[in-house]
Amino acid sequence: MEKSTSSYDYYFYTDSPEDNCSAVELPYKHIFLPALYTIVFLVGIAGNALLIGALIFKRQVQRLIDIFIVNLAVSDFIFLITLPFWVDKERTSGLWRSGSFLCKGSSYTISVNMYCTVFLLTCMSSDRYLAIMYPSVARRIRTKLYSIILCTCVWILSCLLGLPTLLSRELRRYDNSTYCVDKEITSTHRIGSLLLLILAFFVPLFIILTFYCSITKKLCVHYQKSGKHDKKLKKSIKIVFTVVIIFVLSWAPFNIFKFLALMSAIQELKPPFCLPYKVAHIGMELSGPFAFANSCTNPFIYYFFDDYIRRAMMQCITPCTKANNFGTSSDSSDTRLSYSLTAFAHREDVSRKRRRSVSF
Repeated sequence: MEKSTSSYDYYFYTDSPEDNCSAVELPYKHIFLPALYTIVFLVGIAGNALLIGALIFKRQVQRLIDIFIVNLAVSDFIFLITLPFWVDKERTSGLWRSGSFLCKGSSYTISVNMYCTVFLLTCMSSDRYLAIMYPSVARRIRTKLYSIILCTCVWILSCLLGLPTLLSRELRRYDNSTYCVDKEITSTHRIGSLLLLILAFFVPLFIILTFYCSITKKLCVHYQKSGKHDKKLKKSIKIVFTVVIIFVLSWAPFNIFKFLALMSAIQELKPPFCLPYKVAHIGMELSGPFAFANSCTNPFIYYFFDDYIRRAMMQCITPCTKANNFGTSSDSSDTRLSYSLTAFAHREDVSRKRRRSVSF
C-alpha cells in the first residue's frame, strides 16, 4: 500500500484527493527542516523558560496582561518539548520511530498548541481593546480572576478541539516502515476539518485584526491630539503593528494553503486538474516552518518592546542586578495609556458640551 501523508499532517489532515494527485516534495527537506526545527527547539525552550521564570518567580505576575503572556509561553513550551520527535521524523523522511503513544500524544499536543495560541492572542487583543477603547469600563471589570477564567476556558476549549487529532492518529506500516498518519478520511471529515479551520483560525484572525485596527485608529487620533512628542503613544502603536504583523506572517500563509488543500480534496480533483492541490501542498511545505517558528518569537517580541518584561528577564539572567526601577503593576503601558485616554475622552466630552451650550 502506498503511503500518502504530508509533512504537516499533524496540524491538519492533508492527504491527496482520493490519492489521484501526487504531492510535490521539497528537495533536501530532510536536511534543512531538521536543522531549522532544532534551532527553533533550542531557542524556543530557552526563551520561553526565561520568560516564564521572569514573570512568575521574579515579578509574581503582577500585571493582568502577564497572565495571558505566561499561558502563551507555557503553551509554546509544551509544544517545543515534542519537537525533537518531529525532527527525527523529518530526518528519516517521514518514518516514525517513537511509538504509538508519542504518535498520538505529540500530534494532540501540537494541535492543542495551535488552538491555544490563536485563542490566547484573541483574548489578548480583546483585553487590550477593552482597556484602550473603554478605559473607564475596563478598570471596573478587568481583574486577575477575569484573566484566569478566560485562560482556563481557552485551555479547556483547545483540549476539546484537539480530541479529533488524538482519536484519528495511528501508526501504520508501509513496506515494512512505520509512519504516524491519520486513519482513513471521509468527505464528511474533510468538510468538518474545513469548518473547524474557518472557525478556529480565520474567525479569530478577523477578530484580532478588527480589534487592533480600531485600537490603532484610536491611538493615532490621540497621538495627533496630544502632540508629536508623546513617545509612549508612539511606542504603543509600534507594539500593535508588530504583534499583528508577526502573527499574520507566522500563521496566515500555512492556513490559507491548508484551506486550498482541503477545498481540492473535497472536490476530489483528478489529473489533469491537480494544479490547485500541488500548489497548496508545496505552499504548506514552505510556510509550515514559519508556523513552527512562531513558538520561539514571542519572548523576543516582549523583550524588545516591553521594558517591564525586559528588566525582569535581565534580572533572571543576571541575578545580581538591582530590582530598582522595575515599577509596579500600575506602571504598565496599558494602564498609563488607559488613564491618558480616559482623560482625553473626558476633555472631548466637555468640549462637545461647551460647543452645544454656545450654539444654543
